[in-house]
Amino acid sequence: MTDTVVAQQTPSPEAPKPERRQSWWKSDSAEPVRRNLGLVGVLVVLVIIGIVTRPELYGDATWVRNNIFTILQQASAIGVVTVGMTFVIIGGGIDLSVGAIIAVAGVWSTTLATQSYGAGGMIFTAIVVGVAVGLINGVLISYGRLVPFIATLAMMVAARGLAAQISGKQTQVSTNSTINGIATTKILGIPLLVIILGLVVAAGWVLLNRTTFGRRTVAIGGNPEAARLAGINVKLHTVFLYALSGLCCGIAALMLTSQATSAQAAMANLYELDAIAAAIIGGTLLSGGRGTIIGALFGVLVFSTITNLFAINNLSTEVQNMVKGGIIVAAVLVQQFRYKSLSNLLGRKTS
Repeated sequence: MTDTVVAQQTPSPEAPKPERRQSWWKSDSAEPVRRNLGLVGVLVVLVIIGIVTRPELYGDATWVRNNIFTILQQASAIGVVTVGMTFVIIGGGIDLSVGAIIAVAGVWSTTLATQSYGAGGMIFTAIVVGVAVGLINGVLISYGRLVPFIATLAMMVAARGLAAQISGKQTQVSTNSTINGIATTKILGIPLLVIILGLVVAAGWVLLNRTTFGRRTVAIGGNPEAARLAGINVKLHTVFLYALSGLCCGIAALMLTSQATSAQAAMANLYELDAIAAAIIGGTLLSGGRGTIIGALFGVLVFSTITNLFAINNLSTEVQNMVKGGIIVAAVLVQQFRYKSLSNLLGRKTS
């Protein structure tokens, strides 16, 4: 009897050991936070470099404040475009035509005929043209079954040509004071361009993280066939994604037109590469299915801060582009290596 009791109380040597609970910091859900903090660290390093190289400028509090707003204003238009690009990439696509869409929307909205309708007519035209071109992209990709790279590359060429045709290869001056005033207006001391960027980023964050549209975007980018079997209209949703990208381009066209008080066929040159790069830096996977709006915004700010840093140090654009290229390569390598794997490796070494 005693032996039986002892045998029952003796734990079996094959009993499984209790699993060690993984901390939230090392979990997949914390990866966007880790990446964003890393980007904040990059911004801090860039600021330190600026302080070391130009201490006389950073010693002036007024200059520092104005310079921060300058960086944000420079990031405003490309930041708006990056929000739309992030949705497209998360959904498993790519859009190489955003710069050309901005050009055709800007040129069309600054023709003499359009300007005769006032600021409302210019805003309406830019938005409608941007959305319409985005819809064409979406239809070609979804229902024409073209590869996104090919469809948007063809649109990039065609839209630039259309912009040149409309403008006669000339710069079109905006004479509307309301549109031109967007770049100079401040509300409570904050430039209106920065406020527009903040509103678009906030709307994009809510759309991606708090709506069915956002959840469907992630599902389609992660596995389009599984999304289709789950009842999602993948083709129609893809059309909407490219229309959203076109909408952002229309808004950006108005912002750039306001800053330059003009529009031309060559405006927003290489914006597609800057937007894709910023989204990648922010943690958006090129293969789709994952990405964050806040991370993409940090990516835009990193590039804008680099541009500003090179400008105040009178360094060449060529060197700046080489640095940007290196950052893009590094970001893609980090994605392939997977930050999670690195965290797990460090966790095993410290345990």
